[in-house]
Amino acid sequence: METKICVIGLGYVGLPLARLFSTKYRTIGFDMNQRRVDTLMVGHDATLEVSDELLQDAINNHGFKCTANIDEIRDCNFYVVAVPTPIDKDNNPDLTPLIGASTTVGKVISEGDIVVYESTVYPGVTEDDCIPVVEKVSGLKYNIEFFAGYSPERINPGDKQHTVEHIKKVTSGSTPEIGKKINEIYSSVITAGTHLAPTIKVAEAAKVIENSQRDINIAFVNELSKIFNRMGINTQDVLEAAGTKWNFLPFRPGLVGGHCIGVDPYYLAQCALRYGYNPEIILAGRRMNDGMGAYVAESVIKLMLKKGIQVLKSDILILGFTFKENCPDCRNTKIMDIVNALKEYNLNLTIYDPWVNPTVAMYEYGVEITNELPKEKFDAVILGVAHNEFKTLDVPVLGKENSVVYDVKWLLLTDQPDLRL
Repeated sequence: METKICVIGLGYVGLPLARLFSTKYRTIGFDMNQRRVDTLMVGHDATLEVSDELLQDAINNHGFKCTANIDEIRDCNFYVVAVPTPIDKDNNPDLTPLIGASTTVGKVISEGDIVVYESTVYPGVTEDDCIPVVEKVSGLKYNIEFFAGYSPERINPGDKQHTVEHIKKVTSGSTPEIGKKINEIYSSVITAGTHLAPTIKVAEAAKVIENSQRDINIAFVNELSKIFNRMGINTQDVLEAAGTKWNFLPFRPGLVGGHCIGVDPYYLAQCALRYGYNPEIILAGRRMNDGMGAYVAESVIKLMLKKGIQVLKSDILILGFTFKENCPDCRNTKIMDIVNALKEYNLNLTIYDPWVNPTVAMYEYGVEITNELPKEKFDAVILGVAHNEFKTLDVPVLGKENSVVYDVKWLLLTDQPDLRL
């Protein structure tokens, strides 16, 4: 039987994967956002994860199609779910998008079909939360009339070197035979290779600890930065010296946002709590990293006061708004933590980011973003994101004669900023 693939969710994860699958298989992308579908079908991806050239090639030469019409995906037999798995305001996992996508799958899946989940979850979600929805809606029996798998996404938004085909893929299936079949399909397009995990839960756990490990390591160097700043020691100098040892891990302090690193630890913590274990290190790391935005803001205000700069009605410029450099992705951006902390001081904030769609930023966060570098001078400048555009920017000249420059990303020369994270 010919494999016909449907990827549900055409965001930062789903679209690159769907485009890649289309080079080998009949592939259709499904997204409930009609505007998103319309934009993609004219050959442009607003997330910039897939170039116009590659997307148009997929549409014109490989028969790739995007749709918001559920009837157009009924004849597929290999469904891939790639929807967001956010957290709510209390940092609890929000499975609403995943349950919605499972409902969609249940409406179209047929006997013998396979559904593979890529969304980040804690161990057990695929089989305990998602599959029952598919069963209920479809009326089919799991592992008898339809099958499932889990292959966690590892896409790094904005990274043009480690694209989806160049990142090793973990795969798994609900039975050994299905696992092999899923692995074969992925390995046919993933040039970096695949790793077939023994069970779905193992694959789920592998994904959720990847980013939790990174989160904890960054939390450690963030704490070091706080300590060394009090001691008047340059954190970068310390890390460079320590990094001369072969087994020292090269992590740097910073803001931890985005759709993965700042979210996945909460999924793992929630899972641990369900089993009666309080994950102390994981949550301690989260508390440290979640507080770094406020720490940056408070450090700027303190230095302004030390330099005799009036804080009330002062003008502050923030360079960058996205959660990481060289991409328009603003999901869970921790720049907002800096913004919210500074707003308490009744000052004037300007945020400059050439990558951000101002309409999206206003809709999602209620903040104004400018894509043009302001011409006026500021009382404080915070370099928050390491966009390429900022690497050649003379940041200190953006400030007034008596001003503060805070380098969150270690982008400036040693003598240029007043403070570094």
